[in-house]
Amino acid sequence: MDLFPVFLKLAGRSVVVVGAGPVAASKLEALLKADADVTVVAPEVHPAIRAAGVRIETRAFQPSDLDGAWLVVAAATAEINADVAREAERRHLFVNAVDDPANASAYLGGVVRRAGVTIAISTSGDAPALAGVLREGIDAVLPEDLERWTASARAMRARWKTEGVPMAERRPQLIEALKELYP
Repeated sequence: MDLFPVFLKLAGRSVVVVGAGPVAASKLEALLKADADVTVVAPEVHPAIRAAGVRIETRAFQPSDLDGAWLVVAAATAEINADVAREAERRHLFVNAVDDPANASAYLGGVVRRAGVTIAISTSGDAPALAGVLREGIDAVLPEDLERWTASARAMRARWKTEGVPMAERRPQLIEALKELYP
């Protein structure tokens, strides 16, 4: 299956995490970094989740938990994840069901973030360990001075927009500018 890669703006938007064990806790950092408004729903809550300062509903999942949500992370048992997935599907919400591809409509991959650049790697949920290995490999080959690359690209983009430079001419100009960074 071919997936459609996408990056989401979650700032201020409701994200519901169903489940509150170590796996759910591992998803919180990225959601909070994206400034998502996170609510965790689970009968028992891992201390790391309590320490994260997110809204917590200490009880079983209820369909109304998805009211107003933009995204759902299901990190519970397969049975609960299936309930969450059915309700999310009914509401047209995407679900990342952690390590449970049968109940997922969104897959998180390996991610490299550096100097304003984000690179995501997906194996369509089939081989998450491989995505992690690829992430490490890509991170290792990125230039140490990637910040110089992004600064140059931002400056050029501003100039291109002001001057109306056609898209087809931009990439060759950027490549030449990046070459000039190295005497």
